[in-house]
Amino acid sequence: MKPAPFRYADPRSLEEALEVLAAEDGAKVLAGGQSLLPLLSMRLAAPAALVDINRVPGLDAVETTGDGVRVGALVRHAALLADGAAARVQPLLARATANVAHPAIRNRGTTVGSIAHADPSGELTSVLALTDGSVTVATPGGVDTVPWRELFVGPLETSLTGPALVTSAFFPALPDRSGTAFAEVARRKGDYAVCGAGVVVTLDESRRVAAARAAFISVGLVPEVHDLTDAVAGVPVEKADWAAAGALAQTLVDPDGDLHASADYRRLLVGVLTERTLASAAAEAAERTAA
Repeated sequence: MKPAPFRYADPRSLEEALEVLAAEDGAKVLAGGQSLLPLLSMRLAAPAALVDINRVPGLDAVETTGDGVRVGALVRHAALLADGAAARVQPLLARATANVAHPAIRNRGTTVGSIAHADPSGELTSVLALTDGSVTVATPGGVDTVPWRELFVGPLETSLTGPALVTSAFFPALPDRSGTAFAEVARRKGDYAVCGAGVVVTLDESRRVAAARAAFISVGLVPEVHDLTDAVAGVPVEKADWAAAGALAQTLVDPDGDLHASADYRRLLVGVLTERTLASAAAEAAERTAA
């Protein structure tokens, strides 16, 4: 299978990349290409031009501060996974990235590209949502920050229009007295998940549950964050009923069925994965609170 014909651009600066995007109607940005190239080969996408940004300087850095982690548009999954500072500030990044496809794909695919692709089966879209993150978008008119809630419109669809390039994604730091966990179920290791869950649990100074939130993959059409605090609020962490939180999560999702799993099976997995990940995240939060 071969892509439809397209023009190829190889800009050497952000300004040049935006100029090409503005001049080429229907152009697509090429970073890692691990999502885009299969679509081209199957002719599910047929852009008039590809704008390869791999030689644009300044887009390949991971910047970690006490406020969070900023990931540049050319940072590969493997590089983010290996970044210890980023994992300490926001552990969900490493935990989710470890589940992305296979090593060969992680070596080439980009974190920001995965987010811009807006696949509801992608791990990093859910992490961006769960951490209340945002993306930085460059356009010919300037640079804007787009919160995750305003970014995702539908499967493989974002709110970005016209010539625009996502230059980075920002993931806020994990709050104090908090823990995280991420797990997914796939038919084979490295395949797209049938269902996945990422969670954050926060405790108060008395080691009681103050907040419990979850985001799921392969469940909705766009990333969603569900507040499960009502099921466990104010309960000592050792006595929290995480099964009740999992049951609550099942009532909040509306999964679709497909060739890989029925809607009922996905809803069942939401409950099971939520219970397990919340328990793990709570244990981590308790350790961090004690420390």
